[in-house]
Amino acid sequence: MSYEMWAEKYRPKSLNQIINQKEIVDRLQSFARAKNIPHCIFAGPPGTGKTTAALCLARDLYGEGYREHLMELNASDERGIKMVRETVKTFARTRSMGEIPFKILILDEADNMTSDAQQALRRTMERFTETCRFIMIANYSGKIIEPLQSRCAPFRFSYMSIEDQNRYLKNLIEKEDIKILDEGYDAIFEVSGGDLRRATNTLQAAASMGKVIDAETVYSVIGRANPEDVNEMIKTAMKGDFLAARKQLRDMIMKYGVAGSDIVKQIHTAIFRSMLPDTWKVTLSEAIAEADFRLIQGADVEVQLSALLARLTEAGEEMRRG
Repeated sequence: MSYEMWAEKYRPKSLNQIINQKEIVDRLQSFARAKNIPHCIFAGPPGTGKTTAALCLARDLYGEGYREHLMELNASDERGIKMVRETVKTFARTRSMGEIPFKILILDEADNMTSDAQQALRRTMERFTETCRFIMIANYSGKIIEPLQSRCAPFRFSYMSIEDQNRYLKNLIEKEDIKILDEGYDAIFEVSGGDLRRATNTLQAAASMGKVIDAETVYSVIGRANPEDVNEMIKTAMKGDFLAARKQLRDMIMKYGVAGSDIVKQIHTAIFRSMLPDTWKVTLSEAIAEADFRLIQGADVEVQLSALLARLTEAGEEMRRG
């Protein structure tokens, strides 16, 4: 039995194995063929392949011994100017042994670096270009100072489409010999939203149940309510049956163990996917935002969700009168 996390076990080893991000992969492959890369910024949401692309680029450049020419630093752990002056400079100033004269330094979570550290890094990048190339990885490139951005080639990563996610997951499913229904694929995409790492972890958690993976299995292991149950609760409330809707809410919380803030987010999503008039979507969004704010401030979950359902019930009655 393998005890590996599937997100690591099936992480691509080469650029040509990366799913989606075709334009980015093509540009990086051209760098690997030329055996020369600029300083880079890989920006985009979590789970879209930024760190994987950096590691694949290094492997394609240096071969299997790429770890000897590479350093990974997580800037969210070491964010200050001391890290730049000591760790980064020490690594960057020495030349790589081999055909390619420069090493690669990957700065993960670079958008969490302090402003002073980023200013110090600017000069370091200029001084040691011949011996070290920097790949900065960030969720929000706007948090990286302009002087650093101007020294780097930008690469914008985007969330996976459901087709690309399913193509990737089908490969895992065949290798792990598990069974999944089409509704299971849809449910995984619903909870991951195109984050491939989260999709893979969700699949592994669902597979651990030892049965055919359907939508119900996915929602139960991830701690989210089934969107169909949420939609049914909203319809019940807007038909005027507040007590029945409240019972459905309590049943969902008991069944899935879902947090109140997550229920609020799912109600928000369901309202905007519904056929309600835009004016009512605006009105209900305000009520949902109010409930979300109060929950963040520490208000009682059941009281606030009941108040939100009451507002949905009132809205349904006003719509019928109007």
